[in-house]
Amino acid sequence: MTGYDANARRRDELKAGVDSTGEIPTADLAGKQFAIADDLEGIRDCNVYIVTVPTPIDEHNVPDLSLLENACRDLGGLLAAGDTVVFESTVYPGVTEDHCGALLQSVSGLRCGEDFFLGYSPERINPGDSQHSVEAICKVVAGQTPAVAEMLRDIYASAVPAGVHVAPNIKTAEAAKVIENAQRDINIAFINEVAMIFQKMDIDTGDVLAAARTKWNFLDFQPGLVGGHCIGVDPFYLAHAARQIGHDPEVILAGRRINDGMAAFAATRIAEQTPPGGRILVLGLTFKENVTDLRNSKTADLANDLVAAGHDVLVHDPKADPQEAAAIYGFDLVPDLAGVDAFDTVICAVAHDEYRAWDAAAVGALVKPAGLIADIKGIWRNLDFPDPLRYWQL
Repeated sequence: MTGYDANARRRDELKAGVDSTGEIPTADLAGKQFAIADDLEGIRDCNVYIVTVPTPIDEHNVPDLSLLENACRDLGGLLAAGDTVVFESTVYPGVTEDHCGALLQSVSGLRCGEDFFLGYSPERINPGDSQHSVEAICKVVAGQTPAVAEMLRDIYASAVPAGVHVAPNIKTAEAAKVIENAQRDINIAFINEVAMIFQKMDIDTGDVLAAARTKWNFLDFQPGLVGGHCIGVDPFYLAHAARQIGHDPEVILAGRRINDGMAAFAATRIAEQTPPGGRILVLGLTFKENVTDLRNSKTADLANDLVAAGHDVLVHDPKADPQEAAAIYGFDLVPDLAGVDAFDTVICAVAHDEYRAWDAAAVGALVKPAGLIADIKGIWRNLDFPDPLRYWQL
C-alpha cells in the first residue's frame, strides 16, 4: 500500500511519524504498513487508487471541483487496463461517473467501465472525535459494476471492523453522503433560530434544551457557529444538484442562511454588551473543538465583525497553527494568556478541552471586574461567577 500527497510538507511529516491534524496517534503512525511516494511515478504500479482530495465551494457557494479535476488529470496519466479509481471526496450525485469518469477517460485514452472502473466510498469521520474513528464507522461503498462493488467491500472490510454497507450504485452512495451533513446542518439551524428567538424573549436556551432533552426522541443539538469543510459546505453541493434539475432547495438553503448568519448575530449581541472600543479576547479560531483545521472558520467572521465595530480584538487558540492563522485570516494568535491584561469581554467561541477545564477563577482572571463572559458554546454555564461579572450565553 502506498500513499501520495501533492503537499511535500504533508508527505515529510507523515514520513517522520507525525500527523499535524492530530487525528492519527503518533504510535499508530510509527507502526504504519504503507509507503509514502515522493511523486506520481511512485504510485504508477498500483491497481486501486483512492482519491481523498477536498471539495470546497467558491465565493458564490458553488461547488469547486478543481482539486478533484487535478487529481483525475494526474491519475489519468497513470491508469492501466484493469485499474479501479475510488473517490471518497464529498460530491453531488453524478460527479463520480459523469464528471470524473469522463475526465479520466479523456486523459488516459482508456474506456471508462470497460478498461478501467470507478468506485465511491464517502469519508464519514467526525474530526476531533476519537470515539468515532475510521474503524468504528460503517463504510459505505459502491462500484460501477457488481464485481467492483464486491472488491471494494472486501478491501474496506479488511480495515473497518464496524462493517461495510454496499449501496446499489454510485449515485446512491454519493447522495447518502451529501445528505448526512445537510441533515445535521438543518438540525443545528433550527436550534440556532430558536436560540435567537429565546434571546429576544429573555429565556435561557440552555435551560430550554435541558428540559426538552428529557424526552426520549428529542434531537439533542446545540446552538453555535457552523463552519468547516463539511457541514458548512456539503449542503451547497446538494442545493447545486437540486437546481440543476429545476428544484428550489428551500429548506436546505434556509438552514445555510441561518447558520451562516450566526457569527454576525453573536457579534451584534456581544458588541451591545461591550464598551465602545472595548478590548475583547476571542478563545478559539479552528472551525470546531479539539481540531487544528482552520478552514471556513466562523469564529474568524465573528472576530472580524467585532473589529469592524471598532473593538480591539485578540485571538487565542491552543490547537491552531499561528502561521496558518496569520496567513489565512490575518490574526496573530496570542501565544500565552499568562500575565495578559484583563479584557472588557472574553468570548469562548470554540469549546476546546483546554477551555472546558477552566474553573470560574481561571475564566474570571481574564475579565475586568464588571466585564462580560460571552459563552457561545455554553461550556461554563454551570460555573459560579461572582458579581459584578456578567455572563451571556448564545
